[in-house]
Amino acid sequence: MKTIKAEHAAIVSDLRVAQGDEVVAGTILLVTELMKMQHDIRATESGIVRILHVSPGDELRGGEPLVTFEPAEISGSLQQGTEDLRPDFSEFEARMSLLDDSSRPEAVARRHQTGGRTARENIDDLFDPGSFTEYGALAVAAQRSKRALTELQSRTQGDGIICGTGLVRGRPVAAMAVDYMVLAGTQGYNHHRKMDRLIALAARHNLPIVLFAEGGGGRPNDYDVATLMTAGLNVASFRQFAAHKGPKIGIVSGLCFAGNAALFGVCNVRIATQNSWTGMGGPAMIEGGGLGNVGPREIGPSETQVANGVIDVLTKDEARAVAEAKTLLALPVATDASPVEDAAESLRSVVPVDRTRAYDMRDAIAGLVDAGSFLELRRGFGSGMFTRFARIKGRAVGILANTPLHLGGAIDAPAGDKGARFLQLCDAWAIPVVTLCDTPGFMVGPEIEQTGQVAHISRLFLAGAHFCQPLITVILRKAYGLGAMAMAGGGFDRPHFCCAWPSGEVGAMGLEGAVKLGHRDRLAAITDPDEREAEYQRLVAQLYEQGKALNAASLLEFDAVIDPAQTREEIIRALSTAGACVPAVRYVDAW
Repeated sequence: MKTIKAEHAAIVSDLRVAQGDEVVAGTILLVTELMKMQHDIRATESGIVRILHVSPGDELRGGEPLVTFEPAEISGSLQQGTEDLRPDFSEFEARMSLLDDSSRPEAVARRHQTGGRTARENIDDLFDPGSFTEYGALAVAAQRSKRALTELQSRTQGDGIICGTGLVRGRPVAAMAVDYMVLAGTQGYNHHRKMDRLIALAARHNLPIVLFAEGGGGRPNDYDVATLMTAGLNVASFRQFAAHKGPKIGIVSGLCFAGNAALFGVCNVRIATQNSWTGMGGPAMIEGGGLGNVGPREIGPSETQVANGVIDVLTKDEARAVAEAKTLLALPVATDASPVEDAAESLRSVVPVDRTRAYDMRDAIAGLVDAGSFLELRRGFGSGMFTRFARIKGRAVGILANTPLHLGGAIDAPAGDKGARFLQLCDAWAIPVVTLCDTPGFMVGPEIEQTGQVAHISRLFLAGAHFCQPLITVILRKAYGLGAMAMAGGGFDRPHFCCAWPSGEVGAMGLEGAVKLGHRDRLAAITDPDEREAEYQRLVAQLYEQGKALNAASLLEFDAVIDPAQTREEIIRALSTAGACVPAVRYVDAW
C-alpha cells in the first residue's frame, strides 16, 4: 500500500476518484487550491484506490495523507478530460490564420495581376529562411470605436505594416514592409507605434533597416485617437528613422507618396522598380492645395526620379530590388575573389596612347574589380562621375571615378553632388574608397556658374575632408587642378596611397590652358601662324614632360607609378595596412 501526502498547506477543492477505483499512472486523484491557483494531485503509478483520507473543503497544513492506493497492473490508458481541451489555442490559431496572405486571396490576386508582390512575399524573400521574428503582428487600425473588431482583424492586419528582425545572408537586419493591401498602405496610429518600436530596437543593436515604402502616407480616420490629437505632428517615426545611424535601404514599387516618400527619401540607398511613382504629395494633397486634379501615375514616375537623382538603383521588379538590397547588406562580409586575370592584363591598353583620345572608364573598372561584383548607384544622374560598390579580391570597396566620355572628365555640379554623397555613404558604412582620377578639373564657364557650381563642387571637398575610411587614388591619365585634388579627398597627400599609371599626367591646370595663359605675350609676338602653332605645341610638350607620371613621382607629387595590370594587387596591399575608423558623424545627405 502507498499513501500520497499533502506537500504544503492548501484546501481540497475537488475529488476526482472514489474508493475502489482503478487508476493508471498520471490520473488526477484530487484537486487542491492555494492562493486562487488549483493544483492537480496525480497517481504516481497504476493501482487501486483503497482509502480517501480527505473531503472537499478540508484545510491542509502539509504532511496529511490524501489517498492510499494499492499498486497493481491496470489495463487501459490515461483518459483525456475536458480540461485538456484548449480553446485558447483554437482562438490563437484562428487569429494567426488571418495574418497569412491566404486569408486575403482576392487582394493577393490583384497584386499578382499587376506584377507586384505582397509585403509578406517581400519579407520572406529578404530574410534567410526561418530567421524572421515579427513584432506587433496582432495590431489593427485604431478604429475600434467605429468598426467591429472582427472586421478590423480581417481587413487591417498589422495596421498595414510588417515589422521584424532576422538574418540576411547571416547578417542581423531589421525590416519594415508597408502592406499596401491594408488601407492602401496608409500610416495609422498603431502603424507608427510599431515603426517606433522597431527603429528603437535597431538603434539599440546597430542593425541595418530595410524599408519597403509603398503606400499613401498619413491616415486621417483613426477614430480611436481623434480626441487625443489634432494634427499628430509630434509623431517620432520620421525623426527617429532619419537619425538612425545604421544603414537604411529603401525599396519602392508601385505608388509611394507623402509620409511614405519622406521615409524613403532619408534612406542611404534608394531602390525602386520601373513601375514606381514617388512624390512628396499624392493626388489628394495636390487637389487639396488647389493645384488641380492629377492621376497618381502622373506624379514622380521612375524615369523622372532616376534622371533627377532620387533613385539610386532602378530595377525591373521587386525580386531584383530585394536581390540588390541583399548585395548591399552583404558588403561587410569578405568573399572569395572571382578571377579576372585576362581583364587585369587588359588594363594596360585601357588608356589610349594618344592623350587626346577619349575612352570608357567602365573598361578600367571591369578590369579592376572582381567579376560580377559591382553595383552602380545613380546611373542616370551626374553622368560625369561613376559611383559604384564592388569587390577587389573579395574585399568590398566604393569606386568613385571620372568619366572621360562626358565633358572630357570635367566635374560639373551634378557630378560633384553625386561624388560627395557617395563619400558620405561609404564613410557611414565603413567602406574604403578607390578613386580613379582622369579629369581636367572642374567645369568652367558663365553658364556653368548659373548652376551653383561653387557650392556644389565645394561639397566634394567637404565630404573628402571629413572622410575617415581608407582612401586609395589611382591616376589613370589627367589629374589637373582642384578637380584632381577633390578626387583625392582634398589633395594628393590625403590618400593612404596615391599612385598613377605610366599614362598619368598632373598639373595645376590643363596643359593647353597653362601654355595659353603663361605664354600669351610670347605666342602673340610670333606673326607666322605655323610658327606660332609649332611653338605652342613645343611648350605643351615641355609641360607634359614635366608633369608626366614618372617625373612627377620623382618629385614626390604622389607615392608611386604602377603597372596597370598590377593595380588590384597594389590596392589590396595598401588597404591591408589601413585601419577603418568610426566617423564622428554618420550622417548621409539625402541628396
